[in-house]
Amino acid sequence: MSVSPEPSILEKSLPRAAYLECDVYRRERERIFWDRWVYAGRTEDLDAVGAYRVVEIAGESVVVVRGEDGLHAHLNLCRHRGSRLLCGAGRLRGAIRCPYHAWAYALDGTLIASPFVERDAVPPESRRLHPVGLALWGGFLFLNLHPERAAREGRSLAAQLGAIPDRLRRYPLAELRVGRRLTYDVAANWKVLLENYNECYHCAGVHPELCRVVPAFKTRGGAELDWERGIPHREGAWTFTFSGTSARTPFASLDADERTRHKGELIYPNFMLSLSADHVAAFALYPDGPERTAVVCDLLFAPDAIAQSDFDPGDAADFWDVVNRQDWSVCEGVQRGMHSQAFRFGYYAPMEDYSLDIRRYIAERLGPDAFGGALDS
Repeated sequence: MSVSPEPSILEKSLPRAAYLECDVYRRERERIFWDRWVYAGRTEDLDAVGAYRVVEIAGESVVVVRGEDGLHAHLNLCRHRGSRLLCGAGRLRGAIRCPYHAWAYALDGTLIASPFVERDAVPPESRRLHPVGLALWGGFLFLNLHPERAAREGRSLAAQLGAIPDRLRRYPLAELRVGRRLTYDVAANWKVLLENYNECYHCAGVHPELCRVVPAFKTRGGAELDWERGIPHREGAWTFTFSGTSARTPFASLDADERTRHKGELIYPNFMLSLSADHVAAFALYPDGPERTAVVCDLLFAPDAIAQSDFDPGDAADFWDVVNRQDWSVCEGVQRGMHSQAFRFGYYAPMEDYSLDIRRYIAERLGPDAFGGALDS
C-alpha cells in the first residue's frame, strides 16, 4: 500500500512589522523607493516644451519637465532656501521660478537668475537643481533619486527590467495613449497590494466577474497559471470587459496566443502591468506611510481606437474599476487584521508561490536579518 507524502509546511509571510511599523517604512524609502528605478507614469502629457508634472515618491517630490533637448527630472527643491518650486502639472514659459525669492532655473535645472545676488556668490555645487535619474521604456517613465550611485553600481533601468521588455515585445506599448485614468486611495501597505496582485488564490471568492471571463483564475485555486504564455479566456472571450469582448480590435502586432490570452507583469517596486489584446492597464503604486498607498491606474489604448468618433473606454474602465475595488477592499481588510495582537506573520499557500518573491525582494534590500531573522526560510 502506498503512503501519501506528508504535506509541506506552509511558508511564512513577511512579519507584522513589515506592514505596520514606521521604522520599516523609513528603511524601505531609503533602500528601495529612493534608491531603485521607480515607475512614475506615462509621458504623453509631457510632449510639449515646458510641460511639467510633479511626482511624489515616498515623501520626496520630483519635477519632471520637457526641455528643448528632451525630458529632465529634478528634486522639487530650490537651492536657495529649500522652497518647493512647483505643484501638480502644467506648462512653464521659459523657466522654473521659485515662488519665494524668484530664483529661476532653466528647464535643464541650471540656475539662470538669483535676484540681487551675484551668480558667482552662489557656491558652484548649488548652481543647478538636484538632478534625478530619468529613463523610458515603452512610453513608461521611471525615476531614480540617486542617478550617480545607480550608474556607478551598474543599475540601469534595463538591468532592473530584465527579460520583461522581450516578453512584451509584441505589445505596441510606446504607441499607446491613456484613454481613462482611475485613481484610488487604499488604506493598506504597498506590499499587501503587490502580494495580492501576485496570486489568484483569492480570485474565485473575490472576483466573480473576472472569473466568468477567465475561468482559469479559479481552477485549483489559481494554481499553475502559465503567465509566460498568458492566461486563456473562456470560449469566445478575449479581453477584460464584462462580456469578454469589445468593438475595439486586438493590437495588430500580437501573436495568436496574445490575441486570446491575458498577460501580466509585476515590476518591483511599484508597477503592475496587465495586458489585454486591445488595451493595457498600467498601475502605479505610491506609498504614503506604512499603511496607505495611492494607486493610479491608466488604461491605455491604440491611438487609432481613441481617434474614432464613437470611442468609449467604459467597457474596460467599468470592468477594471469593479475588479480594482474588490482588490482594495480585501487588502484593507488584511491591513486592519494585522493590527491584532495575535498576528505575528501569515502563511503562503502553495498556489501563492509568486508572493514569496516579495520576501526575497525585501531581504535583498533590507537584509535577511531586517526582522530579527524572520525572513530566514
